[in-house]
Formats: sequence, structure tokens, C-alpha cells
Amino acid sequence: MAFKKVPSLRAALVLLPIALLTVTFATACNTSDTDEQLSRNQDGRGPITYVEGKDTTETGAVKQLIDRWNATHPDEQVTYKEQSNDASAQYDDLVEHMRAKSPDYDVVALDVPWTAEFAAKGWIQPLEDQFAIDTAPLLSPPVASATYNGTLYAAPRNTNGGLLFYRKDLVPAPPRTWAEMLASCPIAREQQIGCYAGQFAPYEGLTVNTAEVINAFGGTFVGTDGRTPTVNSAESRAGLQQLVDAYKVGDIPREAVTFQEPESGAAFNQGKLMFLRSWPSTYGDAASESSAVKDKFGVAPLPGDAGIGASTLGGYNAAISAYSENKATALDFLKYLISEEAQHIIASGALPSVRASIYDDPALIAKMPYLPALKDSIASAVPRPVTPFYPAVSKAIQDNAYAALTGTKSVNDAIIGMQKGIETAGS
Repeated sequence: MAFKKVPSLRAALVLLPIALLTVTFATACNTSDTDEQLSRNQDGRGPITYVEGKDTTETGAVKQLIDRWNATHPDEQVTYKEQSNDASAQYDDLVEHMRAKSPDYDVVALDVPWTAEFAAKGWIQPLEDQFAIDTAPLLSPPVASATYNGTLYAAPRNTNGGLLFYRKDLVPAPPRTWAEMLASCPIAREQQIGCYAGQFAPYEGLTVNTAEVINAFGGTFVGTDGRTPTVNSAESRAGLQQLVDAYKVGDIPREAVTFQEPESGAAFNQGKLMFLRSWPSTYGDAASESSAVKDKFGVAPLPGDAGIGASTLGGYNAAISAYSENKATALDFLKYLISEEAQHIIASGALPSVRASIYDDPALIAKMPYLPALKDSIASAVPRPVTPFYPAVSKAIQDNAYAALTGTKSVNDAIIGMQKGIETAGS
């Protein structure tokens, strides 16, 4: 048998500092390269490309926004690069362009959980110093979702929040707490319908539903550094226990662990649920002529531990690519996106606005009666875990929550599993 020659201890000790120097030098170079890239083209002006997922609004809100901008900026025209309607495909497309350091994408619409990752990797321009924007008119939770390590990296473009849809013909007033809601479940049993459901299939929707109840009971997932796990707490256990106990006794129906948004919405619209956690987009179908609950339902903020709960934020954040050649124009376009005019266009397309004043518009309330409840929901909302490792963190949350719901893990073991999964997310 042949044996490899093993370097002497002395040789190994000589080589070790060289290896460390190499790593240190590479890290310093990467940081330097990122800083240099972010400092480039800060005063650049000219045509830009705005990248966002497929515009599914009935009003064509994105096209309206760009047409309004282009009408007054003949030398700084915006081209809309419409991506697919699939979030994973959108993400992959953006990552491919960023890794290639492509200047083709100037302003990118990021699903809120992606913002921290793109910021940590140096792919988007920090909005500070000459790139600072005025966030005073904006709701604070969407601003928090666009902030990483204390620095704003994007302009909140539109937001979203969870709502409680409830049968107002069966309960006189919406519950404000989990205890109140579950106490009314005997009414649902008398009607031979499910009491409560959300989106409990093992996908991103379960991360959202789990985060909302854990946040509502005071639990958190990561520290302010976006890396340190914090979910292993009594508060997190208390939150997850609400879901597990409700499922165990049947207040959450058995089939709810297969529900994504379409299935849960259909169950409510068919009159099979008394309470549903869902997004505002559910409202139109529930109010339609074909709905079994038309004129029988109301909308309220999500319940919490002692009052209004903690909705998870949805929506898009608009960021300037570090590789844009016309960053000054891109900055002005961001400022336009959060303006009163632009946010009214966005809200008219049924995309929840990031400006507080929009929720008080009587014409919009007449069109979307859920707006006052949504304003309250967003005001108490919590962003999804702000971390550069969000996909792995989300997987740890949903896998362990599903195991707890279906009884293959105890609540305690599920919380410990989340903690361990978040610990290893960045490795």
C-alpha cells in the first residue's frame, strides 16, 4: 500500500499563516470590490429598466406608473421588464443578473424576504447619504422590511398583510384574541363547519401562518444581526401551541394541513369555515355572486394574545442595482414610486399602499371595504425573519411547524428544531 508523504508539523505551521492571509486578503478584496461598485455611477442619468413580476392587477398598475413617469421624463425613460408570475423564477432571474454584475437591471422589485440577502451580498445600493429617501409618510413596518443591519436598502413599493375573514352572520363581532376566537368554535360545530383555517400545507404559507402566531405571542426568530437564532423561547412555544392544540381538538379541520391560498379561500367561500386567515385578495372572491358567503362575512385584523395580532408583511421592495449605470435616475424613480400619486395608482390596482394616508381615501374604501382593517393589520405587522439566509430559515420554520401540527414532533421539539435549523442556515 502506498502512503502519502505527510508534511512535518513545522511545515504545517509555516503554511497556516499563509492560508489565513490568503483568506483575509480575499475577504478584504471582496469588500473593497463591493464598496467600489456601490460608489460607481452615482450621478448617472439616462434610460433605466425596472424589473418586476407579472402585473396581475386589473388596472395594469405597473404600466400606468411607468407611463406617468415617461410622460415627464423624455430623457430618462423607464422600460418595464416583466418577469413571470412565479416567485422562484423571479428570484432566480434576479440572482443570475446580480451574479453576472449585469447593468441591464437598474431598479428591481424584491419580494420582501429577499431584501436582506441582496443587501448582505452587496447587490443593491444602500439608501443613505445622497441616496436617502423620505420615509416619514410611510407605514413603519414596510420600512422595517426594507432595512438590513440598521440601513435602508430599498423603497417599500407596496405592502400586504394578513386579515381575519369571519362569518358575521354567526358571530356578532370579530374576535380580538386567540382565546376569544377559539371560545366561539362551538358555534361552528353546531353549524357542522370548520372553525378556523389558514394556509397549513408545508410551503411558504405555513412559514407565514406560524410566524404570525409566534410573533403574536411575543416570540421572534432571529436577532437584529439577521443570523442569531432567537426562536427557542417560552413565547414561541406558547404561540405554536395555539395552532397545535386547535388542530388536535378539531377547531382547525383535518384537511387544513393541505391548504394553500386557493384551497383555504375556496373552503371559506363555500361556507365551510367560520374564520379564515388570508390575504386581501380573498375579498373579491368571497364577495362575488357565486360565493356562498356573499353579504355574510366581515374582515378584521388578525387576533393576537391580548389584542390585535402580528400579521406577516407581504409585498415588494424596490431597490437600485449596484450595477446600474444610471443610479441618479433610478433614485428619482424610487422616490416617484412612494409618492402620493404613484401610491394611489398602486392602491387602485388592489395592491396595498405603503403610505398611511391612502387608507383614509373614501373612494378607495368604497371600492375596497377591507382597507381600514388592513391599515390596522399592517400597523401591527412584523416582517418575515430579516436574514440573508431566508430560504433556509423559512424551511426550518415550515418543516418543524408541520411536524408539530401532524403530531410527529412535540411543540418543544419543533421549536428546538427551528432553532437548530436557523443556526445552520448560514453554513
